[in-house]
Amino acid sequence: MHEILTIAHQGARSLAPENTLAAARKGYDVGADLWETDVAVTFDGELILFHDDSLARTTNAEQIYPDLAPWIFSTFTLGEIKSLDAGSWFERDDPFGQIAAGAVSTAELKSYRGELVPTVREALQLTKDLNWRVNLELKRQPPPQQAFPLVEAVLAQINEVDIAPEQVILSSFNHERLHQAQRLRPDIEIQALVGYPSTSPIVWEPLAFSIYNARYTLVTPEDIHWLTSRGISVNLFTVNDSADWARFIPAGVTGIITDFPQDLLAYLKMAGRKGS
Repeated sequence: MHEILTIAHQGARSLAPENTLAAARKGYDVGADLWETDVAVTFDGELILFHDDSLARTTNAEQIYPDLAPWIFSTFTLGEIKSLDAGSWFERDDPFGQIAAGAVSTAELKSYRGELVPTVREALQLTKDLNWRVNLELKRQPPPQQAFPLVEAVLAQINEVDIAPEQVILSSFNHERLHQAQRLRPDIEIQALVGYPSTSPIVWEPLAFSIYNARYTLVTPEDIHWLTSRGISVNLFTVNDSADWARFIPAGVTGIITDFPQDLLAYLKMAGRKGS
C-alpha cells in the first residue's frame, strides 16, 4: 500500500482565494504535500501567479480599471496588477461553499481582504521558507506575451531565490517547454499535463515522460494500471469527490490534485493511506 500525494490545487482554494500566498499557506497548514499554481506573464514581462486570462473573476480590476475591459492580465503591468484586491471576491462568491459550511473563520475572511496577486518570486520564496514543494504550471500566455521565453524566465527566478531543485516541479500542456526545461535544468522534475481539451481522449503513446498529470474525467482505473505497469507515475486533476478518490487510489495513482486537500487528507487517514 503506497502513500498518496495530496496536491493543493492553486493552494487550498476551497479555503482561501486561489493562487494567493494565503491559499498556499492554508494548503501547507492543512498538511498537503505540495501546492500547484499557475505562472502568468504581465505586460512588462514579470512573472505572477494567475489562472484566468481575465483579471475580472478574482480581482477588482473592473472597478479599478473600468476602461480596460476585458482585463487580460498580459495587458497589465506588474504595478497595475499589484494595485488590485485579489482576496475580497472570495468572501463575496464563496466559490466552494466552505464559508457557508463554517470551514472558514471570520478572522480568516478579514485577512483575505486586500490579498495581492503574488509574483512567482514570492511564491518560490514562501515555498523555500516553509521547506515545502511547489508545482509551477507553465501556461499558454495570451497576447502580447504568447512568445515570451517562459522557461528561461522561470528558471532564472528559481536560481535567484536559490530554492533547492527538489522543491520545484515544472508542469505544462506544452510538452516542448518541458523538454526545454529538462535540457536546461535536468535536476528539476517535470510533469506532462494531458487532457486538453476536456472532450478529446488522451493519447498516451509515445510515453515520452515519466510523470503525467491527467484530467481525471478522461482516465479509467485500467489506464492507471496500464501506465504504472510501465513505470509511469500519474497524478490526477482536479479530483474533489470521495467517490472518485475511492475509484482511483486503489488503481495506483501517485497523487491527487484537489481543491479540498483538507478533505482528501482526512479521507486518506481514514483509509490508512497517510500517517497521522
